[in-house]
Amino acid sequence: MAHTFTNLLSHIVFSTKNREPWLTAEIKPRLFSYLGGIFREMECKALLVNGPADHVHIATSLPARMAMSDIVRTVKANSSGWVHETFPTAAGFAWQTGYGAFSVSQSQLEAVLAYVAKQEEHHQRVTFQEEYVSFLKKHNIQYDERFLWE
Repeated sequence: MAHTFTNLLSHIVFSTKNREPWLTAEIKPRLFSYLGGIFREMECKALLVNGPADHVHIATSLPARMAMSDIVRTVKANSSGWVHETFPTAAGFAWQTGYGAFSVSQSQLEAVLAYVAKQEEHHQRVTFQEEYVSFLKKHNIQYDERFLWE
């Protein structure tokens, strides 16, 4: 086969360290835009980036040549450095160690985009922890509660 064709849609979720509310009204719009730029630099498409004060959701299309772990590591490292440089008062900002990445079928993409778009509203009713555990269960991912929130 001469060419490779993929449609690798994913929903990536990760929080700030200890779910601290670092994603303020001042930081959030610029950071989310910066995250989109990091994805573009890696030849990914950040379809939508959003989240409340303590975590981020990214709906994305990924290239076949890159591993999810490499993408998330690059995004988190570059963005945390950018936050420290751009917002000196956010010296304590950090992302959590891990992340969740969930596959999205083309038929469900619009629903995922709508879900990501309504994060502020959603988190008036549901905590990050409740949401994250529901994703793990929905996607049949085994986990040990003792190590889930590191």
